[in-house]
Amino acid sequence: MPAQITPLISSLPASVPFVGPETQERTRGRTFRARIGANENSFGPSPKAIAAMSAKAADIWKYGDPENHDLRHALASYHGVGPENIMVGEGIDGLLGLAVRLMVLPGTKVVTSVGAYPTFNFHVDGFGGQLIKVPYANDREDWRALIETAGVHNAALMYLANPDNPMGTWWEADEIAQMIAAIPETMVLCLDEAYGEFAPEGTLPPIDVSIPRLLRFRTFSKAWGMAGVRIGYCIGEAGLIRQFDKIRNHFGVNALAQAGAIASLGDPDHLVRIRAAVEKARARIGEIVRPFGFVPLPSATNFVSVDCGRDGLFARKLLNALIARDVFVRMPGVAPLDRCIRIGCGTDEDLDYLASFLPEAIAAASEA
Repeated sequence: MPAQITPLISSLPASVPFVGPETQERTRGRTFRARIGANENSFGPSPKAIAAMSAKAADIWKYGDPENHDLRHALASYHGVGPENIMVGEGIDGLLGLAVRLMVLPGTKVVTSVGAYPTFNFHVDGFGGQLIKVPYANDREDWRALIETAGVHNAALMYLANPDNPMGTWWEADEIAQMIAAIPETMVLCLDEAYGEFAPEGTLPPIDVSIPRLLRFRTFSKAWGMAGVRIGYCIGEAGLIRQFDKIRNHFGVNALAQAGAIASLGDPDHLVRIRAAVEKARARIGEIVRPFGFVPLPSATNFVSVDCGRDGLFARKLLNALIARDVFVRMPGVAPLDRCIRIGCGTDEDLDYLASFLPEAIAAASEA
């Protein structure tokens, strides 16, 4: 190991949070027929966003605005807050990394759930934080246990996703409001609302930017269908948001992403269409899996976690059998969540293909 590598980084395993479908395709030597494992929006972005990004392409010789001025103001208007309450970044993943960098030193206590979104843990490990993990309860992150654990350990940071990834479950707004009210004075809550646009009414509490212990993360990757350009944002109290400017990559958000995001906000009808398509796909996934005794969990996201009724070993065999048949899906990584596979809300063509090969995959997994 080169001497310049820090002891902390040298001690970490050589791992990444996710193995992308492209990596799997290179290994397999062929592409997937149904790409329904990465929680992408298969229905695509707004035509207005595509047009805006296409028009911007001629000016791509310019750097994107390092202040993200127009987008921050558009988001502030959209959410009814001030632009000083908005920080734009390279997707939620990039913003979570900045939040961890702001608040985590080697040994700093950080609370999350066993099996929750792994990229947050990846960042905490990278800065030497000490992760303290709380089990899920009834397939939901247990916010009460998380808050209690954070208080006991005097944690500096806590993570919770609502709606949740990987299970698709959610808490209603009044429960989240209770959690926010209970945040210890010494801690900041990272509330990941990546799937918020898919959730039922009454899931997301009103935005209150007066709370200095709360950061709410949103993205254009999911409902807005712009995962490939990596753009998200964080909403919070102005003083806390201002700290991001000290450490962020000021040219990290590209000009095409900014233009596409602004145009997306100007096309609310597209969001209505996407929500309807996702709702239809969730119902279709249920219709596909129920005849085999599988149980689709209620979902407030653009994917459905399907309880296979057995243990994680069988679910892994089924996942591999589907991948072998060119259906890209994923699954939660820890028990008891890993009794499930996670199926994205794909197009009719995607789900037709899944339906065609699921019986064969189940037979193969049962024999293995």
